[in-house]
Amino acid sequence: MSVIEDLWREFRLPIRNALHFRDGRSYDVVIDPDSPSGLRVRDSFDLADYVASRPDWTSEVDGLASVEREDGDLLWAGDGSYGSEGFVARLQSDRTVVWAIFFTDSNPFTEIRTSGPHATFLSTSGVKITLDVDDPRV
Repeated sequence: MSVIEDLWREFRLPIRNALHFRDGRSYDVVIDPDSPSGLRVRDSFDLADYVASRPDWTSEVDGLASVEREDGDLLWAGDGSYGSEGFVARLQSDRTVVWAIFFTDSNPFTEIRTSGPHATFLSTSGVKITLDVDDPRV
């Protein structure tokens, strides 16, 4: 089981602007309103090393919006432990994580709109992220 899967079982994510896949891949992300998706995916990093050096630096997440997909998966979005935090995620029908993105300064995400393979997540501060739900790096 990957580090992100272990954290997700407790509904926790690392406090870092990052995209995490269940297979263990993690990437830094930056909110970029000038990008078509509203997000830029940056370099990969080793989540196991990151968490080992900061074991208490995680945030408990709570869903505020969800959309069930035709395949049974769930798009889920919400907030973290602090008011400025937000997250978006794709979960399998059993609620295990497929991928999750955490933001330290987005504010909570409270709305999800879907169109084909894409989803747009909207936060209370006006952050708008549009992703391919099969691969949010695209």
